[in-house]
Amino acid sequence: MTTPLVEMDGDEMTRILWAMIKEKLVLPFVDLRTDYYDLGLLNRNATKDQVTLRAANATKRYGVGVKCATITPNQQRMEEYPELTEMWKSPNGTIRAFLDGTTFRAPIVLPFLKPVVKTWEKPITVARHAYGDVYKAVDLRTKTPGTATFTFADTDGNTIDRMVQKVDGGAVWLSQHNTENSIRSFAESCFRYALNTKQDLWFSTKDTISKVYDGAFKEIFQELYDTRYKAEFEKLGLTYFYTLIDDAVARAIRSKGGFIWALKNYDGDVMSDMIATAFGSLAMMTSVLVSPDGVFEYEASHGTVTKHYYRYLKGEKTSTNPMATIYAWSGALRKRGEMDGLSDLSAFGDMMEQACFDTLSGGVMTGDLVGLVEPGFEARAVDSGAFLDAVAARLGELVRG
Repeated sequence: MTTPLVEMDGDEMTRILWAMIKEKLVLPFVDLRTDYYDLGLLNRNATKDQVTLRAANATKRYGVGVKCATITPNQQRMEEYPELTEMWKSPNGTIRAFLDGTTFRAPIVLPFLKPVVKTWEKPITVARHAYGDVYKAVDLRTKTPGTATFTFADTDGNTIDRMVQKVDGGAVWLSQHNTENSIRSFAESCFRYALNTKQDLWFSTKDTISKVYDGAFKEIFQELYDTRYKAEFEKLGLTYFYTLIDDAVARAIRSKGGFIWALKNYDGDVMSDMIATAFGSLAMMTSVLVSPDGVFEYEASHGTVTKHYYRYLKGEKTSTNPMATIYAWSGALRKRGEMDGLSDLSAFGDMMEQACFDTLSGGVMTGDLVGLVEPGFEARAVDSGAFLDAVAARLGELVRG
């Protein structure tokens, strides 16, 4: 490698798997160069979360990053980690906001593991807007009667006031926002990705209720489609389709799959997990953040697997599925190779995924998948280390040709 890969370490069981993947699948085969950042919760706390911003800056500078799953603390985590000085924001949210990209998540499909939704024949890719909404919201809890107002002051000193609500007692309040530039970047990324992958694009919000906020998303998507992308879509026989999100959910369940589903930030967070589970497992979902200026950040789309981590601390072996984290590494290495003209590195990224596919096809897998395989397919559950050893053995065979 010539240009470093930005490496962002994480928390709990996924941090353990991260080290194992590097040791078994990457370092024996790749002359790895990384710009390393520890985004573990305690280091984020020690640096007042500046390490997250430094990692985001480095990703923008070098063009490709790979990130481990991290903890976003809530009140329970504050009690679990008493040394925390603040309930730090989501690192994913911080990085997404900094890069202003779109997260594309797609399930890893295996022929012996059929989706729970029997009509699905092809993967559904969720395009999740990666900025704003509830992830950049300001919230407040009040205990007394009173009135909330919403005020916007422009740079010329003009103000717009809106009455929110008058309450007779305690209440909770939430103010969220998005920017027109970010919505446009989101739409552009979705249309381009659809054209590049030759898939239909769906977009859904709830503009009948959120007439201004969600309405702006709908209008911007439609404007860009009509003025910039319609001709290209029609030339390739592709469809851009808008509908309300509740209708889109019903249509998605009845569909055959094989499309990109563009969703606002929170909607995309929820629906990507639903689709991952329906196709097999949360650990079987790839995720890449793509910025408008061509920066790529690969990550596992699931959490830090806390229950397995505490079992691991007791000395127990766990059967934690590392597939999404492996695919984060393979995707990042492949993209680094593409950007630097290193065909061998790109080919190695493909080999990592092929080694996983071959290992799973041979019936060796983690426990979460064994109960999901089709009747008649012989599978046995192994712990994470044994699964990675099997993948490493097959990867060595592929590398040696």
